Amino acid sequence: MKKHAYHLRPGYGSENLLIEFINYSDGDTLNTDFLDALKELNPEVKSLNDLWVNDELIYTIDSNLGSFTFSIDTWGFAFIIADDNQLCITRIAELLLSDNRFHKIEVDPAKYH
Repeated sequence: MKKHAYHLRPGYGSENLLIEFINYSDGDTLNTDFLDALKELNPEVKSLNDLWVNDELIYTIDSNLGSFTFSIDTWGFAFIIADDNQLCITRIAELLLSDNRFHKIEVDPAKYH
């Protein structure tokens, strides 16, 4: 089984954490695997914005811990962002770490400042 690799890291020039999936590709099962891994948070997609100019899909997702954004583009980038809800990011990271479909790759947070 192919694992979805990710980083838990600060945003560029920010102290806020985000989750960055690495080598995402169209046809990948990231979307469904990700939502399944979060099932205890009762994730519900509230909106989907198709930014065709940027080749990007932005999902707004509500959960038991509040809202977060799941952004995926056609260049292999996928991010989970919740600047105003870092508790949600932390809990999502814990759930991904305990799910065998995901693999955390450690990074040096200093390189993002």
